[in-house]
Amino acid sequence: QIGENVTILPGAVIGANVVIGEGSYIGANVTLGRGVTMGRNAVIQAGAVIAYSVLGDSVQVSPGAAIGQAGFGFMMDKGEPVDLPHLGRVIIGDNVRVGANSTIDRGSLGDTLIGSGSRIDNLVQIAHGVEIGIGCIVVAQVGIAGSSLIGDFSALGGQVGVADHVTIGKGVRIVAQSGIMRDIEDGGTVGGTPAVPIMEWRKQCVLLSQMVRSRNTKRKPGESK
Repeated sequence: QIGENVTILPGAVIGANVVIGEGSYIGANVTLGRGVTMGRNAVIQAGAVIAYSVLGDSVQVSPGAAIGQAGFGFMMDKGEPVDLPHLGRVIIGDNVRVGANSTIDRGSLGDTLIGSGSRIDNLVQIAHGVEIGIGCIVVAQVGIAGSSLIGDFSALGGQVGVADHVTIGKGVRIVAQSGIMRDIEDGGTVGGTPAVPIMEWRKQCVLLSQMVRSRNTKRKPGESK
């Protein structure tokens, strides 16, 4: 089903039972898998691949993004990895931006959820079953492991890593390159690996710098570093 005033450029592949809302734009060489549904005024840029997904109104997907692929889920059997089935979908709310070459995996049993108004930068990996609230910001090279929950209006700086099954509260701020290995309460600001409250992390940085300077000043002339 293709709505009015939809633009579809050459090379696009549109599977069976796809629904494209009015005013949408499908770029060159886009692939929309069977049953994909998107609302009005969606913009899917060149080379994006979308499967097993429901997109709201005014969603923008940048070139090369892959949404709705099977996640990295398996069990070991006699020393060999056996892939687990992925039966869920990706559900993206209204007015979401997905950056170039980012990946959002479909859920294994439940769905992967991206809340309305969220912004996902380039080169972001969102694993199966992750739930991201409304108005969240996820900066480039963030990796979010499976079944983690991120509350509304939280912001993850560049290269943050989130372990699986972690719950991040609402309004949380995470400093770039931090490692999140346990739950974070609403409104927290954290940094470091493993992440700690921001003032504690700053004290750690200052203390480490002081220790290094103190060690250097105690060396005798000509002593090896």
